[in-house]
Amino acid sequence: MKKHGMTRREWLVGASCLGLGMIPACATQEPRSGSVSLEPYPRNAVEGLLRLKAGNRRFMDDQSIHTHENASWRHRLVQEQKPFATILGCSDSRVPPEMIFDVGFGDVFTIRLAGNIIAEDVVGTLQYGVAHLHTPLVVVMGHENCGAVTAAVEEMLGKPRELEHIEALLALIRPGLSKLDLKLDHKALLNAAVEANVRWSMQQLTALSEAKRALREKRVTLIGGVYELNTGQVRFLDY
Repeated sequence: MKKHGMTRREWLVGASCLGLGMIPACATQEPRSGSVSLEPYPRNAVEGLLRLKAGNRRFMDDQSIHTHENASWRHRLVQEQKPFATILGCSDSRVPPEMIFDVGFGDVFTIRLAGNIIAEDVVGTLQYGVAHLHTPLVVVMGHENCGAVTAAVEEMLGKPRELEHIEALLALIRPGLSKLDLKLDHKALLNAAVEANVRWSMQQLTALSEAKRALREKRVTLIGGVYELNTGQVRFLDY
């Protein structure tokens, strides 16, 4: 039986071209259903973002195609990976980026921890994604009703402090919430806090000298987003 998709050699050649700024071959998908997706491998950050948006739309519409999950595709990734985006998200069980953006194995380099915070090890992992995996797109994705952000807000409203190690995590979130209007309606306050926390993470990243250089040289594009639990939509932020 003839198999859909590229040979392993064709895939690796196309992936290596991306790191050199060349146009890679179009990577034919292999959905579980047996149909063939015509989504090309993203050549740059713009195409990478369009790919994420298209996948998120399918997810919202219950039309996910679940590409890049079968055994033949996983076999192609044994020796090398070539994700097109690095995503910093929250550990919350309701927000797995691969499902939200309808992507599969090898498509995105994902970092997840409570509150999508910026800490030393997070910066190192992000740097690996950009410097070694050559992902042209970095996404910081928060989400509605984030427990870590909510806990930080509750403390600002006078609630008891959290356990020691949770408190250390919240200490990394609170500076980004300093300009919030605490008199807002509670739901509106939490929504504003989630977005402020995403922007705070982005601000911290753009303050790093190596990140500044990468952004200035247009080797990477940084964007933020907020995932809506009810609709399934990722609302991307202007920055």
